[in-house]
Amino acid sequence: MEILLWLVPSAVVAVLAMLWVAWVGREGRGEVDREVAVRRLAGALEPDARKRRRPAPGYAAPQPDRDRSTGVAVRPSRRAS
Repeated sequence: MEILLWLVPSAVVAVLAMLWVAWVGREGRGEVDREVAVRRLAGALEPDARKRRRPAPGYAAPQPDRDRSTGVAVRPSRRAS
């Protein structure tokens, strides 16, 4: 048990840091005006809002055509000599 006493100072510092961050962070969240919140919600619910804000990624090279697998192993044909 005595070997774990060296953890106490670091645990106390961690708890104090968490409490300080929680105290400082709560001040930054003010009350949002109702009209502003309604406009933000309406903008987020628009059907084309996602397309407008996040364009599809472009690729430098075209995607290669994938071979269609039939699930059957086929040997290459031999030429008749």
